[in-house]
Amino acid sequence: MIKVLIVEDEEKIARFIELELKHEGYEVDKALDGRTGAEKALSNDYDLILLDVLLPQLNGLEVLRRIRREKNTPTIMLTARDSVMDKVAGLDAGADDYLTKPFAIEELLARIRVALKHHEADSLNSPTIPQTAATSTFTIKGVSLDVDRREVCVKNDTIELTTKEFEVLRMLMEHAGVVMSRERIASEALGYEFAGETNNVDVHIAHLRAKIDDRYNIKLITTVRGVGYVIREA
Repeated sequence: MIKVLIVEDEEKIARFIELELKHEGYEVDKALDGRTGAEKALSNDYDLILLDVLLPQLNGLEVLRRIRREKNTPTIMLTARDSVMDKVAGLDAGADDYLTKPFAIEELLARIRVALKHHEADSLNSPTIPQTAATSTFTIKGVSLDVDRREVCVKNDTIELTTKEFEVLRMLMEHAGVVMSRERIASEALGYEFAGETNNVDVHIAHLRAKIDDRYNIKLITTVRGVGYVIREA
């Protein structure tokens, strides 16, 4: 049985989510503050964690950072904060997804399924996007991406990317010269099941630009206004 940890200080919300998850067949554990949540997450093997940001004793971002030092448990952040910078902070801390309150329980359940599916695929070393070319290495404008080694290098430096950042960059490099819509990136690279779920795409693109374009003064990723993004070889 899939075991989920809910770290949420609002007891009514935690209880509501707990009942819905149990109805879906999940085993559920709860923590009502950040310190207890971190202790439970590190001392038990959960399949997924639902983590609020604004928690007493220890905020959700710090809880996640502590978890990520030892474990890679799929984690979805739940918060009333919906600014891009808040999402960036959550994803930078290691969140797999970010859901803004209030939310429909159906959407949360769908996101849980996606996160679990991605984690299973990563555990089996199965990429989420099938290769469309014979080569497993792509090099554009001094940026090299090795699919087999899951490694990205720029000017002999190895760049640390999250799994999702790697998949977004991989999609753009594999389809160099072709404009990828936000919806297609969200669906194929990130595995989101919602046609309108494109904000996280912009967040991951911003991360990639900060780590590659800005740091190495390379114009790698181009925005096509109103459509999406493209990497052009020239």
